[in-house]
Amino acid sequence: MNPSGFKNARVWCVGADVDTDALAPGAYMKHGLEVIGQHCLEAVRADFASGVRKGDVLVAGANFGIGSSREQAAGVLRHLGLAAVIAPSYSGLFFRNAFNLGLLLLTCPEAAQMTEAEPVGLQFEGDIPQVVRVNGQRLACSPIPNFLMDMVEAGGLLPLLKKGKSA
Repeated sequence: MNPSGFKNARVWCVGADVDTDALAPGAYMKHGLEVIGQHCLEAVRADFASGVRKGDVLVAGANFGIGSSREQAAGVLRHLGLAAVIAPSYSGLFFRNAFNLGLLLLTCPEAAQMTEAEPVGLQFEGDIPQVVRVNGQRLACSPIPNFLMDMVEAGGLLPLLKKGKSA
């Protein structure tokens, strides 16, 4: 899937300060992403892991991905098929892990305007992504540097390097 043009992605909403322990609970870290995925966000949204579908987006409050630097927190969201995470801000370590694993993060100051289960799309105006709501409203996001988009489109840093592009 090319994340730079998703359409009709279903929104899942969570609040601010969602930490990596909620995304990849410590009790399941000895397992692979398949098992971790069954417990992703269970402390915040018990219905998330069983209900999320490929192409959905997670909309969060500020400071998404705070806590430990475990890359499984970003990896499990990609494993579950999310097209993107949309939030006003992210933990720096989570931000880098997500792009390294090919998960698109959109930094959107107005993310809280989106509502649960609403369909949204993504369009670019130059290098600035915009979330397009069903009512036509466009929510501007921070620009994404080309090298980060290259990683997302390749499926992560390692696949990008295998293709012979540097990041």
